[in-house]
Amino acid sequence: MKLHGFIKKQLLDIYKKMTLSRHLDEKQLILLKQGKGFFHIGASGHEAAELAAATALKPGFDYAYPYYREQAFCLGYGMTVKEHLLAFLAKEDDPSSGGRQMPQHFGHKDLNIVSQSSPTGTQYLQAVGAGSILKRDGNGAVVYVSSGEGTTSQGDFHEALNWASREKTPVIFHVENNGYAISVPISEQTSGESVFDICAGYDSLSRFNVDGCDFFETILAFKKAVERARSGKGPSVIVSNVVRLLPHSSSDDQRKYRDEKDLEADRKRDPLVLFREKCVSEGIAKDSEFEEIVNESKKQVDNETLWAEKQSNPVAKDWEKNLFSNNIKNDGLDYELSEPNGDKIVLVDAINHALDEELNHNPHAIIYGQDVAGGKGGVFTATRGLTDKYGKERVFNSPLAESSIVGTAIGMSTLGWKPIVEIQFGDYIWTAMMQIRNEMTTMRYRSNGNWASPFVIRVPVGGYIHGSLCHSQSIDGYFAHLPGLLIAYPSNASDAKGLLKTACRIDEPVLFMEHKGLYRQGFAASPEPNEDYLLPFGKAKIIQEGSDITIVTWGAIVQKSIEAARVSNLSVEIIDIRTLNPLDMDLILKSVSKTNRVIVAHEDNLTGGFGGEIASRIAEEGFEYLDAPVKRVASKDSPIAYSAILENEILVQTDWITDSIKEVLDY
Repeated sequence: MKLHGFIKKQLLDIYKKMTLSRHLDEKQLILLKQGKGFFHIGASGHEAAELAAATALKPGFDYAYPYYREQAFCLGYGMTVKEHLLAFLAKEDDPSSGGRQMPQHFGHKDLNIVSQSSPTGTQYLQAVGAGSILKRDGNGAVVYVSSGEGTTSQGDFHEALNWASREKTPVIFHVENNGYAISVPISEQTSGESVFDICAGYDSLSRFNVDGCDFFETILAFKKAVERARSGKGPSVIVSNVVRLLPHSSSDDQRKYRDEKDLEADRKRDPLVLFREKCVSEGIAKDSEFEEIVNESKKQVDNETLWAEKQSNPVAKDWEKNLFSNNIKNDGLDYELSEPNGDKIVLVDAINHALDEELNHNPHAIIYGQDVAGGKGGVFTATRGLTDKYGKERVFNSPLAESSIVGTAIGMSTLGWKPIVEIQFGDYIWTAMMQIRNEMTTMRYRSNGNWASPFVIRVPVGGYIHGSLCHSQSIDGYFAHLPGLLIAYPSNASDAKGLLKTACRIDEPVLFMEHKGLYRQGFAASPEPNEDYLLPFGKAKIIQEGSDITIVTWGAIVQKSIEAARVSNLSVEIIDIRTLNPLDMDLILKSVSKTNRVIVAHEDNLTGGFGGEIASRIAEEGFEYLDAPVKRVASKDSPIAYSAILENEILVQTDWITDSIKEVLDY
């Protein structure tokens, strides 16, 4: 006997997973009261929709991006009760994060559950990026991604729908609508109070609106959506109307904003009750069989909780484990095998040649961003000719949406590809900040090394081009503050090529800053290295040796330091750090120990600039070498004006450095 295509054994197994999830919610709340945990988000009321989704997918073949309320989905997808408890108790063997993330931030490498974090909506673009790779593979795998209805107010959700529908990526978007984004009702959240309606208008996007408390109705939608995605017809969005039987989280009290009538209405739609009643009324199983499952599940959760409490906690000394890859200091690459001795080229051409060589070197390398493809080849022509040579599948334009560019690149990189994406101007990188700060740079750490997002973000930065407020910004001070991100900032063509090629080959996330004012400057031109030339991160360079004073600098200020040194008629040692992270403090301190005086000069504005970090470390680690205070030279704390008169007053000038040399030497 079957019920909607399911035999008795299957239905009882589904019900058991529902009850396991429900008992897990109850047990975790008890553990909280006992002081054995700190936080909990429950799945109670969402179980039917989540089990329907899991039942329609192939764990370990498909990929899943489940949001924090998807405990029942993860049980249905193959995670065990023990694994959930290990996460809740922050144990060493927690497969999601090894105790690094809050509970219900799911991840499981063997099942292809990609590590999830707290921001709402970032997962959608990552899922689309993963779906783009699966479409290229052509093996029929699909991507599942979910959220609550409140998250659909985020721009990333709509950017993801746009990208997925435009490319027909095999992505299943699951919106679990319980009517409340914490305390905000959907009437105050969504136009027309319908997520289903606001998803209209996207080409190739199929939409389903179902009663998420009814497993049998919901599974039909998922089967259709999955079949559609596997056959290459494109994405689907499924809106499951569910109930939230617990507060938003253990930190919430929903009685403050929901009345008893509302709560009672939800309890009457309890999916476990509805599923059980349906199976009994159709004669598929006896009520006593379901009751036995309830008792078995409770016993299992109780017993496995005792087991989980005895497991090992994380080791304190491992606090920085997996911030970067295990081989960051021994990556197996051969560096500086030769000296750059080719024809002299400008910096932008060095970038172009490096990209060309890396596309040829790695068949899984791809380039995309705004205006990078075709005849345009980027607004600075850094990618010119590459679409013609490698095709639109490997060098292509993205929508004008920075979060989309970075978010999809995260998804692609987790599946082993190497995106090299361009943000057209550093001034507009900020809409991608959530993806960079909370996703790209934390992926390896938060998953305890199970997942990583090693890709390259190229970004033109800097002023001196009359670019005014929003085409002149220096952004290095912001990004140097982010753990887990490597940062390169070359000052000349040969360094740019060597560092970019390395960035494309190492297993780390990299922000590669290119000063647009240096792209075609003669003083930044240099002999081109050959295609085997790689430059290591964390190795600064002495541009000129000296004995009177050291200038530590990078980017466009390297040349200004050279000019200032020439005017000073003193013996000035100039260090180009080349990479901000890692920073070559050994070379800096060695130089300061020789000259006993130091200036740190940079283009970013003074307050909060990376020069302050370098100055602080010199003071902490090399104070005994100093015969004068560390001097900083930086741009003024102001937006950058368009007028040349005003711009010259704001940005670092050569005479500022010259005057500072005299000031420090006269101390």
